[in-house]
Amino acid sequence: MTTELDGLAERMRVFAEVREWERFHTPKNLAMALAGEVGELVAELQWLTPDESRSPDPETLSRITAELGDVTAYLVRLADVLGVDLVAAAHAKLDVGERRYDPVRYRGSPRKAPHLPPPPEAEGR
Repeated sequence: MTTELDGLAERMRVFAEVREWERFHTPKNLAMALAGEVGELVAELQWLTPDESRSPDPETLSRITAELGDVTAYLVRLADVLGVDLVAAAHAKLDVGERRYDPVRYRGSPRKAPHLPPPPEAEGR
């Protein structure tokens, strides 16, 4: 992970350790908490028009920012517990997206691309 994400993961790890919460921070529980926080984020945006969602008023933006903080915290904690490098995982997904979604064929289109076969190095796993 990046230095800032590593620092956040370490701070959250210590936060949980000091409170003896590690036993509660299972991948299942963290994923469920993450889903709940994503739901709270969605609730802040749900009834906004597209333009309002792009430029929310200061009070709404403050609530959205708080929910983004919660989502980020749980995501980073989940990745840390599982030993996943979030930045590497995001780059890997983008690599797949670049292969799946040819810029010429998919420019301006919301349609899904077919799944690609796994890369040769993934065979035999």
